[in-house]
Amino acid sequence: MAFDPDLADRIRELTASESSLDEKRMFGGLAFLVNGNMAVAATREGGLMVRVSRDEGEKLMQRDHVEPMVMGGREMRGWLRIAAPGVKTKRQLQAWVGRGVEYAKSLPPK
Repeated sequence: MAFDPDLADRIRELTASESSLDEKRMFGGLAFLVNGNMAVAATREGGLMVRVSRDEGEKLMQRDHVEPMVMGGREMRGWLRIAAPGVKTKRQLQAWVGRGVEYAKSLPPK
């Protein structure tokens, strides 16, 4: 399954004012990078992948529709997968995208 193009468009709308944002197809999804650091991605499984601090990630996994991101059988600390029902509304998506973008901005540019 390819990523959800409607979700990608919704992310674009929320990140339109970010001058340092790029898009890149990765892992079957569409990643949104800030200064070369991945912030969020529309995943091929549906839903959203979000980059957060490791400490924050532990706390956020207690929320509905949130689970650790697993790639190649390994849990990726600092990355969360938000199931599609968790990004259904603009408010939900905006909160996750904002969190990912802010964290990516805090990292050194690549």
